[in-house]
Amino acid sequence: MNKKFAAAMRRATRATRAFNILGATRVIQKTLSHSILSALATRPSEMPQAVRPGSEGKASSRISVRSAKPVGAGKRRGLAALKAPAKAESQSRVPKEFRRPLGEVLKVLRTAATLRLASHLPGMAGAITGKVPCPPLPDGAQFLSRSIRCSAGSRAFKLYVPASARDQPKGLIIMLHGCTQNPDDFAAGTNMNAVAETQGLLVAYPAQTRTSNASSCWNWFEPGHQRRDAGEPAIIASLARNLVKEFGIDKGQVFVAGLSAGAAMAVIVGKTYPDLFSAIGVHSGLAYQSAGNVMSALAVMRGNAGSTKFGQTHEPDINSKPVRAIIFHGSADRTVHPQNAQHILSAAFDETERGNQVTLSGSSKGRRFTQTVIAAQNGSPLVESWLIDGAGHAWSGGHESGSYTDTQGPDASREIVRFFLNKP
Repeated sequence: MNKKFAAAMRRATRATRAFNILGATRVIQKTLSHSILSALATRPSEMPQAVRPGSEGKASSRISVRSAKPVGAGKRRGLAALKAPAKAESQSRVPKEFRRPLGEVLKVLRTAATLRLASHLPGMAGAITGKVPCPPLPDGAQFLSRSIRCSAGSRAFKLYVPASARDQPKGLIIMLHGCTQNPDDFAAGTNMNAVAETQGLLVAYPAQTRTSNASSCWNWFEPGHQRRDAGEPAIIASLARNLVKEFGIDKGQVFVAGLSAGAAMAVIVGKTYPDLFSAIGVHSGLAYQSAGNVMSALAVMRGNAGSTKFGQTHEPDINSKPVRAIIFHGSADRTVHPQNAQHILSAAFDETERGNQVTLSGSSKGRRFTQTVIAAQNGSPLVESWLIDGAGHAWSGGHESGSYTDTQGPDASREIVRFFLNKP
């Protein structure tokens, strides 16, 4: 293929891996004329190797209290229409493992749209189009803009300091937003600040940058972000360690939770840092190492992949105690198949001590749910899984002021905090 065509396909693939499906489609449309599409549809084409986000410069681990500037999406450069490739396929320099028929490439582009948490899904609020107002703060509480920098990179984050325990918070929750969301939006939709206030907990909301992922998704499907002391897990762990030190938090009271891509990253963080996090909250997420690239991510999100780990080259410390987990998933989720909740449950159960398993059912705010509880011999809950009947890809019991929330169903934020603190 000629160099211009190859460059255009690389741009399209990078956009796809970053879940910027509209951008990828524009590149395809501008690059390929109708006649080229017809010609290439009858023979295999190539998909170039995607370019991973660049690593950030090394720096000492520290937190800055300066407000972080929002990261823009950047200007898009137009592409002129290009002629059909002149070179034969055999002359392509694209590695064999990344070659795909054109039909498969276009199918990926269409299917990958599900990764963007489309706003038309049932039970979901519309996507955010502007800045979401911060939830009202109780007298004495703070919602601060800060940033964290460590050897793995840097991120801005919002920090909720409760008025009920401003000098000595009783614990810390790291909240990881989903694709297209930001800390203010996620805080508003989950209403986690209000729940944390009742328990005297700090809540930190790190923000994924658009330079790392065009749709602000945590890169849970990238091998470089699935291991300890590297990538996004290292940044999140550094944030937790710094806040623990700053506020004198009990090391046994540090937790992480997330939605969708954020939930998948919460699973990774819990798996790679079991010495730091005592429990994880997983809402509409995916199992550890269930994908290793965008193709496998699409498959597992559709429920087409099994629970087999994608790769095990960087195993966490198996000598550490398994992290307790609470899992939420909607039965009508069309973005992340509910089967993924079972994969997470099965993996957590395999690693816990064999105890009692109880299945309960009930209803809350018009939605029925099935709750599976796995407890230790002493009765302490190790794993909880909530399947919400009829719910889509949205935070159960969330507030309508945020995106991707379902105001019906059990209050996921309250149940997560209850589970974290090991309360009945």
